[in-house]
Amino acid sequence: MPIVVSFVNLKGGVGKTTLAVNFAAYCGLMGKKTLLIDLDPQTNATFSCISPEAWGKHANKQGTVADLLGVKNANNAEGTKKTASQVLLKDVRTKVDLIPSHVDLFLVDLELGGATSRETKLRQALKGIQENYDVIVCDCPPNLTIPTQNALAMSTHYVVPISPDFLSSLGVALLLNRVKKLGEDLERDLELAGIVISRCGRPAIKREQTKASLRKQFKKLVFPGELTERVAVAGAAQDNVSVFETTDASAKAEFTAMCKAIAKKVGI
Repeated sequence: MPIVVSFVNLKGGVGKTTLAVNFAAYCGLMGKKTLLIDLDPQTNATFSCISPEAWGKHANKQGTVADLLGVKNANNAEGTKKTASQVLLKDVRTKVDLIPSHVDLFLVDLELGGATSRETKLRQALKGIQENYDVIVCDCPPNLTIPTQNALAMSTHYVVPISPDFLSSLGVALLLNRVKKLGEDLERDLELAGIVISRCGRPAIKREQTKASLRKQFKKLVFPGELTERVAVAGAAQDNVSVFETTDASAKAEFTAMCKAIAKKVGI
């Protein structure tokens, strides 16, 4: 069975998608067959890998993760559901396949609120293909709604990226407690791989105090090092390439070190 790593946070803008996409790329470059699943209706992970035009054609013809979760609007006129094999986009990175997201996921909690086994629909949908992968990476929306619950219900580990600002740091303990409770409810042994300090800007007193506070409170749960907010990182997503394909040596070094640490922690 593959190692499944979900990237989660209750707050957006913390570098979650950037890290998830590039961790998937790193695993692929290390020779691991990897599946990246975009569960965020904002589709940022999807658009980091393919163009909006390519996504539109694929979504209309082949479907997206919304189909796998059973969102009614995602089904075709005949009402038939897509399979995981159908919605896959092959080789969006070296040895990396993608299950793209869709804006219909904004409706998933309304539509599946009373559905049975709603937290395990993704796991059930992937049964026919998951053995084809060494690693599955899930990029989750900034909440603990049904898409995130589905990711965690099939995960072996999760990673919490956080930006070094006061508001981002407030919800970390709450998130860890809620994920622990969810794991217990789902009878799932979810392991926190660690907390990643990301999207670091220019040094500032408040930011440094926040980083020091996080490391003091969560100790070894916080990975060494940090990820800096760089133009090259944002440009890589816009160009549909990974950080490792850019010419920014500092960005590549930071992401390589962090991805290597995460991979070691989860047993890759």
